[in-house]
Amino acid sequence: MSLFIGIDCGTQGTKGIILDRETGETLATARASHSLIEGLPAGHSEQNPSDWTSALEQVLDGLLDQVDRSAVRAIGISGQQHGFVPLDAAGEVIRPAKLWNDTSTSEECAILTKKLGGEKAALRKTGNRFVPGFTAPKILWLKRHEPKNFKRLAHVLLPHDYLNWYLTGNYTMEHGDASGTALLDVRKRTWCKEAVRAIDPSLMETLPALIAAYEPAGHIRPAIAERFGLNPDVLVSAGGGDNMMGAIGTGNVEPGIVSASFGTSGTIYACSRTPVTDPDGEIAAFCDSTGNWLPLLCTMNVTTATEMMRGLLGRDLRQYDEDVLKTPPGADGLVLLPYFEGERTPSVPNGTGNLFGLSRRTFTPGHFLRAAMEGATLGMNYGLMRLRALGIRPKEIRVTGGGMKTPVWRQIAADVFGVPVVAMKEDEGAALGGALQAAWCTDRAAGLKTALRDLTRRFVAVEESTRCQPNKSANSVYKKLQSVQDDLSVTLRPVFDRR
Repeated sequence: MSLFIGIDCGTQGTKGIILDRETGETLATARASHSLIEGLPAGHSEQNPSDWTSALEQVLDGLLDQVDRSAVRAIGISGQQHGFVPLDAAGEVIRPAKLWNDTSTSEECAILTKKLGGEKAALRKTGNRFVPGFTAPKILWLKRHEPKNFKRLAHVLLPHDYLNWYLTGNYTMEHGDASGTALLDVRKRTWCKEAVRAIDPSLMETLPALIAAYEPAGHIRPAIAERFGLNPDVLVSAGGGDNMMGAIGTGNVEPGIVSASFGTSGTIYACSRTPVTDPDGEIAAFCDSTGNWLPLLCTMNVTTATEMMRGLLGRDLRQYDEDVLKTPPGADGLVLLPYFEGERTPSVPNGTGNLFGLSRRTFTPGHFLRAAMEGATLGMNYGLMRLRALGIRPKEIRVTGGGMKTPVWRQIAADVFGVPVVAMKEDEGAALGGALQAAWCTDRAAGLKTALRDLTRRFVAVEESTRCQPNKSANSVYKKLQSVQDDLSVTLRPVFDRR
């Protein structure tokens, strides 16, 4: 028996699975929660990395209690992208990690953009813009706002790298997650020296070694092996960001398949054999964690919108769906601009939520609830349209996340996107991706020429009963609503910036 552990450390908690390679069965699952630091100023979002290691330990204990520990061969870690984990020379955390949804770094983005010669120049040099969610401006923020802490900085890690370091004692970073720092030249898969120096001339010394997706971060430390009763030769794979691991876990390792995650935030991403860089900078030009590229849209407001509306109107999930089904597609013209946390794509960091089209007819719970689902989905479709303009041709969208557990929202997604939508048999796509990458890494370390697609074709499966085909009539309605939402976004941006 050969068992592989996949771990996904997200914003709200850590989840794990154990995959039996012989049968393809998920033998165990476990999870542990962690929370944001409370009481921070608006726009700041932080967590203590010690919460992640505590959750990891809890999840590993829960997983390993269900299986034969001696059969575990490797561990693959998925982590929330972009978080900045600053360590000193002793490997101690200097301050809490600033997360992907921290929008406090707008000034730093402007400074870095100017230093690189403007937005177009930054896109030429790295493939990406500097946006508040990325890691680079967070590092400059530390230098500008906490200079004493910056002087202690010896190692820059991302959340999944920090867990890899905890397991192995090695400082590494793979190309996929590294591309979300805005410090990597995504075309060449090397650090962009000009972007690094724009923060500080000494920063290059703090960046970890870059490794390929199939390379191991290392073996587990003896103390970890003893703590969990594992063999000391257990490998830890390169791992990756949650989107990169989610791509593996949904079989999105070949062109044609598009993955979409409907969680607190929303992401849509596709596999490309060549770099896909957006001249307008709206689509993130990421590398993936397979050796290819992963053009990606990220919106910051998906289930945020529906949960806020559900809480306001006092609906449980069943009542929410019933009210939505009673309201026609398009909510009779009521459009929600769901920028409750600002927005990343399109880049509207100072945006707020807005309802447009209120009238006696649309002032009902059903219209509000449907507009929340539709508004969040139209926000994601903005990016899907941009992906199409850059050459991505989706044949099927594989969906994950809490929002896609309801058939009502899945149908809305199919109608908005205009292509079939289907959920996965294993909804923990990022954790499954970690386990599959761990198996791939183990094979490569043994000298085997296993292709990752061979593993995904065998172990990744869709749940056909969830498939939704787009309705042409509804799709026509949503095309009109899309133009309204897009026009609202552009028109209101000067107003948002004056607030």
